[in-house]
Amino acid sequence: MKVLVPVKRVLDYNVKPRVKSDGTGVDLANVKMSMNPFDEIAVEEAIRLKEKGVVTEIVAVSIGEQKSQETLRTALAMGADRAILVVSDEKIEPLGVAKLLAKIAEEEKPDLIILGKQAIDDDNNQTGQMLAGLLGWGQGTFASAVVVADGAARVTREVDGGSETEELKLPAIVTTDLRLNEPRYASLPNIMKAKSKPMAQKTPADYGVDVSPRLTTLKVVEPAKRTAGVKVADVDALVAKLKAMGVAK
Repeated sequence: MKVLVPVKRVLDYNVKPRVKSDGTGVDLANVKMSMNPFDEIAVEEAIRLKEKGVVTEIVAVSIGEQKSQETLRTALAMGADRAILVVSDEKIEPLGVAKLLAKIAEEEKPDLIILGKQAIDDDNNQTGQMLAGLLGWGQGTFASAVVVADGAARVTREVDGGSETEELKLPAIVTTDLRLNEPRYASLPNIMKAKSKPMAQKTPADYGVDVSPRLTTLKVVEPAKRTAGVKVADVDALVAKLKAMGVAK
């Protein structure tokens, strides 16, 4: 059984984003980049399935600039078997990513695609769902537990009222939530081994996919700074303050 795991290179979650002075986007110059945390969870889940003997091969995929090789090497060091990098210096929107992944899936013929539910840079939460639609596969989003057996994936997913369990006939798409697992750290020997693992390089043109942007970013601004709180003497003063603010009647 083969698993495809798309991963994305994003601004490290420990770094405070800075908006460019001209308001055209987030400044990524000389800042730490890392694998999207939700994608890390997806890689870990694929490795656990392999350790259980369910999966025989894990293929990591990334779409982005050449520096995305670092992200793929991290996935390989964690336990992925090989990698595919689709090189593009332009930012590709979720639909373009989904189209490229669909083409890769047609070539690789995976039984399961596991990816993060969203990327922490744009928070779109669209790629997994779009990919399922393009391929015509079943999908289990926001997964907090995954069990694969007898040609099906049983996915427990988080919903507003708690959780629900769905059984998906393979091949299928699963998007990961935070509570699915705790990703491992890559050991030094595995980091060294990752350097010799195969990594194919492609371009969107190789797959015949048009990744022209369909959205235009007009302006990026930082959130307004929060104003300081006000202390009140008692409950009556609190109610009066809330009424003055229009919060209470």
